[in-house]
Amino acid sequence: MKFLIASHNLKKRDELRRILSPLGIEVYTAEDLGIVLPEVEENGSTFEENAELKAVSGCEASGLPCIADDSGLVVDALEGRPGIYSARYAGEDTPYSEKIKVLLKEMENVPEEHRTARFVSAICCAFPDGKKIFVRGVCEGKIGFEPKGSNGFGYDPIFYYEGRSFAELSPEEKDAVSHRGKSLRGLRLRLKEQFSL
Repeated sequence: MKFLIASHNLKKRDELRRILSPLGIEVYTAEDLGIVLPEVEENGSTFEENAELKAVSGCEASGLPCIADDSGLVVDALEGRPGIYSARYAGEDTPYSEKIKVLLKEMENVPEEHRTARFVSAICCAFPDGKKIFVRGVCEGKIGFEPKGSNGFGYDPIFYYEGRSFAELSPEEKDAVSHRGKSLRGLRLRLKEQFSL
């Protein structure tokens, strides 16, 4: 069974493949399939709304079931920022190393006990028949005082879970506890029910 992921991020695609391949689901990016997806304006007010916009657009453009994830970092001391603007924080084309510097600068006077944060992943899977599946995963952690590790992507080097940054975890360790790992396992369960796999 062929599914499209509405993302150009190959690490997200690979993460999705690891979790859904046991169901016989093959996950492809638009580039893998040689198609071009229209740009989607992520103007939703929640992670779920943005995921739905991307999933429906990808499904309509490809004719395939389409999975879209909208995820981000929610920092309590920053009143929930960067939140749904995580990818565009400090400028859309700004590399994550710079986004991290900006965020750490904003947090420089925040003591450890107030550095609580969570990663949120909302997934929408849209089907050609109009059906949609929504799932959400959350991972609680803290913002570190400095980036550590070389694995992962995005804000992983400053998001600490049980004493280690996400960027210090192996892909398997991260999948087991991460927001996206949780939402993808939720999606796998829902797809299993949907197709009686």
